[in-house]
Amino acid sequence: MFEIVSSGGVVMIFLLLLMALAMMIVAERFWSLRNKEIIPKKLGKDVIKWSRKKQLDEAHVARLAENSPLGYLMATAINQRDRDRVEIIEAVEDAGRHVSHQLEKPLHWLQAIAEVAPLLGLLGTVIGMMKVFANIMEFGVGDANQLAGGISQALTTTAAGLIVAIPTVLFYRYFKNRIADQTIVMEQQVMQLIDSLAPVHKS
Repeated sequence: MFEIVSSGGVVMIFLLLLMALAMMIVAERFWSLRNKEIIPKKLGKDVIKWSRKKQLDEAHVARLAENSPLGYLMATAINQRDRDRVEIIEAVEDAGRHVSHQLEKPLHWLQAIAEVAPLLGLLGTVIGMMKVFANIMEFGVGDANQLAGGISQALTTTAAGLIVAIPTVLFYRYFKNRIADQTIVMEQQVMQLIDSLAPVHKS
């Protein structure tokens, strides 16, 4: 394994760093995007019960906003409960864009890694082929050992770039879809809360 890594030259160091960073982001997103962290079970129903029982004091709402992304959206709706339904929805949509941005922010790094890794692999390929041609000019084509190092670097870095990029793209798409699914669930639960808060404003 060490021989394979070392044959890739300096470019392999950067590819390994990108791989490590991608693995950390993936592990963090798996942990942070658990449903119990984003849309805690029964929270929506509990908040609707609180609203019907008028248990919506400022301290209660503040704790709700810090509970989870779903709690933050529900707290936003509650804080706007004296406005028209349309205005409540607009406030929640603004808050929802903020929540989505926060959830997707680490994914921008995954996207960047997926785009950069193949380019680094290509760079390693170019450097390897330059070594090959340099050796050909110096030693001719008769000595295969002189050519093997450059060819090895070219092939190794190309493969390494793809090995980093392909799973990174897959994880990026997986987390994007997961966030989209969770966003739909949050929207549904917040709309139920809005209906319970402002039934007279339905239109």
